[in-house]
Amino acid sequence: MPKDTLHGICPPTITLLEMSDPTEATSDARTGATPVTRRGGVAGLVDTVWHEMAKFGLIGAISFVIDLGGMNLLTHTVLEDKVTTARIVSGVAATAFAWFGNRSWTFAHRRSRPVHHELTLFFVVNGLALVISTACLVLSHYGLDYTSRLADNIATVLGIGLGTLFRFWAYKRFVFANEPMDEGTSPREHGLA
Repeated sequence: MPKDTLHGICPPTITLLEMSDPTEATSDARTGATPVTRRGGVAGLVDTVWHEMAKFGLIGAISFVIDLGGMNLLTHTVLEDKVTTARIVSGVAATAFAWFGNRSWTFAHRRSRPVHHELTLFFVVNGLALVISTACLVLSHYGLDYTSRLADNIATVLGIGLGTLFRFWAYKRFVFANEPMDEGTSPREHGLA
């Protein structure tokens, strides 16, 4: 099929490098979408990272509530004498929520791997983050003999914080890494960011 025929069927794509002005506005006349200003270069990269961090932070905050709330619920009920087990169970529940949230919202514009590859990498990274956060609790509870509920919660919060820093770095580096941003699904394109 001649190139001119395809041009009428498929909308032309534009990359950030093809734009003459880094703040050039674009619009989609077919869908009636309002013009969106695209920023190129370093400003576009900072904008993308900022939006990813904000979304990652929101998913992380909800996961934190699931994680810490779940651990406290379990240690106050069925796993009263098993803080490490309660920590692992709540961590796995929070991880499952985080995967769905980050895959479908935070890094949705970066997906291109098969789900099973992405899921495997995600759970390996989160497994390592869970080891980091659980190690903080184990060190505090068993190593330093701080066994009060307050000490357990402080150690858990510290561990979750260290695990979260590791997770953000690892998600960008390994799980959702090196995948071109599809401008058609970019959160900035649709005003979702």
